[in-house]
Amino acid sequence: MKTTVGLVDDHQLFIKSLSMMLDSFEEYDVIVEALNGKDLQQKLSALNVVPEIMLIDVNMPVMDGVATAAWLSEHYPAMKLIALSMNDKDTSVIKMFKAGCCSYLLKDAHPAELEKALNQVREKGYYNSETGQLNFGRLLMKAEGKPEITVSAKELQFLKLACSDLTYKEIAGMMNLAERTIDGYRESLFQKFGVQSRVGLCLEALRKEFVTL
Repeated sequence: MKTTVGLVDDHQLFIKSLSMMLDSFEEYDVIVEALNGKDLQQKLSALNVVPEIMLIDVNMPVMDGVATAAWLSEHYPAMKLIALSMNDKDTSVIKMFKAGCCSYLLKDAHPAELEKALNQVREKGYYNSETGQLNFGRLLMKAEGKPEITVSAKELQFLKLACSDLTYKEIAGMMNLAERTIDGYRESLFQKFGVQSRVGLCLEALRKEFVTL
């Protein structure tokens, strides 16, 4: 039995092309297409069966990807959400993750990667893009015991600010520290948490409960 998929994207040419591509995959069936979150809400209410997987554009008018993902997470918690975007900025990735997405794919991804992502999301509940910055596998692993990482008070303050939309320069200003000192905190925490990006640091901090949303 095929896995049902929904698409929400405000670019009609893209969504039609994507729908045709997905229908060419043997195990997937597109059952709804919408141009934004509001349009999706109306169309889902008319369906007898809702999609098991939803691919969501990040930037849309009327109701954007973050709001759409958050609404779907609340009303259809069993639905698996995949973000699609041309934007690979850390803040965009974090916002979609926080809204409930289990993977973040760039729109220029190869069709083979898209199919692989669908397969892994269906089977494992997440997909860690080899070309992206998020490691969902590590994020979703169940932590055993309490975190063993030790951070200083200043590092913790920096960590909480880093899990926001602030730039490193703005964080330095808020902490009344030189940017070089902030760079030192960042590199120290990257090493302690075993990550290589700001997104990875924030997700590990969330998973290990150093910060909360």
